[in-house]
Amino acid sequence: MLVGGSGDQAQIAVLEDNVLVEHYVARATQSSIAGNIYLGKVQNVLPGMEAAFVDIGQPRNAVLYVGEVMAEADEEIEGNAQPRIEQVLTPGQSVIVQVTKDPMGSKGARLTTEISLAGRYVVLVPRGSGLGISRRLEDDERQRLRDISRRLKPEGFGLIVRTAGEGATEEELTRDIGRLTRLWEEIDGRSGKASPPQEIYIEPDLVIRVIRDHFSREYERLVIGDKDTYERVRSYVQAVDPDLLDRVSLHTGPLSLFEAENVTQQLKKALERRVWLPSGGQIVIDRTEALTVIDVNTARFVGRKSLEDTVLKNNLEAAAEVVRQLRLRDIGGIIIIDFIDMVLERNRENVLKTLRRELDRDRTKTQVIGISPLGLVEMTRKNVSEGLLEALSTPCPTCGGHGVVIDESLLETETPEAPPKRSRRGRRGRGGGSGDGGRGEGGRGDGGRGDGRQSSDEAAGEPAQAD
Repeated sequence: MLVGGSGDQAQIAVLEDNVLVEHYVARATQSSIAGNIYLGKVQNVLPGMEAAFVDIGQPRNAVLYVGEVMAEADEEIEGNAQPRIEQVLTPGQSVIVQVTKDPMGSKGARLTTEISLAGRYVVLVPRGSGLGISRRLEDDERQRLRDISRRLKPEGFGLIVRTAGEGATEEELTRDIGRLTRLWEEIDGRSGKASPPQEIYIEPDLVIRVIRDHFSREYERLVIGDKDTYERVRSYVQAVDPDLLDRVSLHTGPLSLFEAENVTQQLKKALERRVWLPSGGQIVIDRTEALTVIDVNTARFVGRKSLEDTVLKNNLEAAAEVVRQLRLRDIGGIIIIDFIDMVLERNRENVLKTLRRELDRDRTKTQVIGISPLGLVEMTRKNVSEGLLEALSTPCPTCGGHGVVIDESLLETETPEAPPKRSRRGRRGRGGGSGDGGRGEGGRGDGGRGDGRQSSDEAAGEPAQAD
């Protein structure tokens, strides 16, 4: 893990075998509110949306769906396993909420009334009752932690042991639980004296939060580029996990930390639409409002044995690279992957198995639905942040982020004397050649999905640059 930047901007990079797989960025002007706790005020309740809008003191009201309202409220509604939103919330009501997702685009923050406080080894759930152990741990370790947690779980609280709890002693878990219990007492006391809307708990800054959530014995080293940040992180690690202190170091040298570790170059490549695979194939990533589409091509890879063997090798490389890009770019929502068609069923299963195995390394919740009748892999990934591209860029002032500049002269109102001019590009033909990827009525202009993709963008029907 590398921590670069200083002052009002911080960047964190996670490398596996010197390959960049995760990146976090935070600016003082764009701080995250995820995890913060507020005493909010219900503004309006929308039964048709099964949601309420809550004022938490932010520029936009946040949204609280009925499924995120705590179970205790459900029990008050007799004979209703799932109460309606108007039965549990009313306009003007004060409610303690926690932000689960930052505002994105035109959408406000997402809220929950099920408060959770994250520590180094455990997550404490006030007014909860469950007990959970991270599924990433081995069965023997999970059983050990479960036995300890049953003895330590405070009355009236839920408890979840995190992956970082692996190997933690009973004394370490006791100290972590005690600190979180005292923190909740402070939060509960503040909420009783506050007037909504008011912020009553703020999550630590990005650097401490990422180190708390992710830095564990799996990491070989934690290198920090700024001396002030180094001292702050060292003090935190000393307090919560002294055994990891010898893995924390301060970067020195003429080059910046990210340049010395070749992170800057990898970040630039991660902002490109096309990503090249080791054998010469490529994946193309296109994001839309509703979903992200990833297309797999053989490009310059021609193989040696047979077409099926070539396609299989290309798809296996693509499966691993797709997961890396999802993690690095922090792409969430619905994701459609268009692998190159394979004839043999065992090869399709092999690619799907590889994809799922790589996703096991992703800390963000994912779900692979399977292969659709069209041969597309459908999956979802939880939306956590705005994404790498949005974090490292601003919309173009000329096109407003559309990627094209509209020719205003073609949109001018025609005079009665002059007949309207028909643009040669204005109508799409169904047989291709109109900047639509060269698709004809009979199928796709990509060289045929059944026998592999052609190796050049032109042969694959790539749209012209002007379109």
